Amino acid sequence: MQIGIDSFAAAIRDPETGNTIAPSERLRNLIEEIELADQVGLDSFGVGEHHRSEFLDSAPTIILAAAASRTKNIRLASAVTVLSAADPVRIFQEFATIDLISQGRAEIVVGRGSFTEAYPLFGLKLQDYDDLFIEKLDLLLKIRDSQEVHWSGKHRPALNGQGIYPRPYQEQMPIWLGVGGTPQSFARAGYLGLPLMVAIIGGQHHRFRPLIDLYREAGERAGHAPEKLKVGLHMFGFLGDTIQQAADDFYPGYATMMTEIGKERGWPPTTRAQYDFTRSPTGAFLIGDAETVVEKVLYTNEVLGGIARLDFQMTAATLPHAKMQHAIEILGTKVAPAVRKALNA
Repeated sequence: MQIGIDSFAAAIRDPETGNTIAPSERLRNLIEEIELADQVGLDSFGVGEHHRSEFLDSAPTIILAAAASRTKNIRLASAVTVLSAADPVRIFQEFATIDLISQGRAEIVVGRGSFTEAYPLFGLKLQDYDDLFIEKLDLLLKIRDSQEVHWSGKHRPALNGQGIYPRPYQEQMPIWLGVGGTPQSFARAGYLGLPLMVAIIGGQHHRFRPLIDLYREAGERAGHAPEKLKVGLHMFGFLGDTIQQAADDFYPGYATMMTEIGKERGWPPTTRAQYDFTRSPTGAFLIGDAETVVEKVLYTNEVLGGIARLDFQMTAATLPHAKMQHAIEILGTKVAPAVRKALNA
């Protein structure tokens, strides 16, 4: 199992003053976090894409390119690229460039996004949500698999044999399909034989087992080898020296972020009781000391039938840089080695 981190580059607020740190400082901190993740032996670091004031990741490929020049081994991915609102040609060119800079460490995780701001921002109709994604995914895969592309669709001008450059360092750059909870998305990933990245942001993660089984069954029916049908998870997680410290450090920023988002979606405010339940042994949060989190990662792997990658979503609105760095260090030096040892045994 690969273990990594995902970040949405939240605009961090000082929990004591309420002031938001300068965007330039926040992005410098994020690059340092990616550097540290590389140094402590984590496998991947993903950067999301949002077009909202509370996040600084509207141009994730720029962040990943900066990280590529300052890291050596860690794989650099999106989390996720909002494919429906972008041009697949430009996405491929940008990630191929990152792949060249990093000498073969770039990956794309594509999805439709959990927010809708990108659609009006780029002149797209929200009612075309599904059609845009299906069509653009088809084009992106054709670009990956062929240097010269013949393709036509409804939402973008046709390509009539034009070459798409540069080509990546890797022979075939990985493209994951990021999904939420719709059966159609899981089945589509299986049919296409794409690795699956499942966003589990709450509740109890065992409820995703039927959907993951659907993905694997669809892939096998389509003729894809089982080893090609990899499953990754994107889950809230955080580490501290004690269980209580980790829970207390992560909660304020998590609650602030989720309550603000919830106002737009008609959700009730986030409560500490809900949070504590979700970090219980069967809940979806990977929050605690190293020993607790190792046990939960192994439990997650078992109940979901084998996981290829587990990304800790550590974004929170009031989490100081020093505490983030400490959590990354624990994840890389204690949790990841223990998980690898247990699974190898």
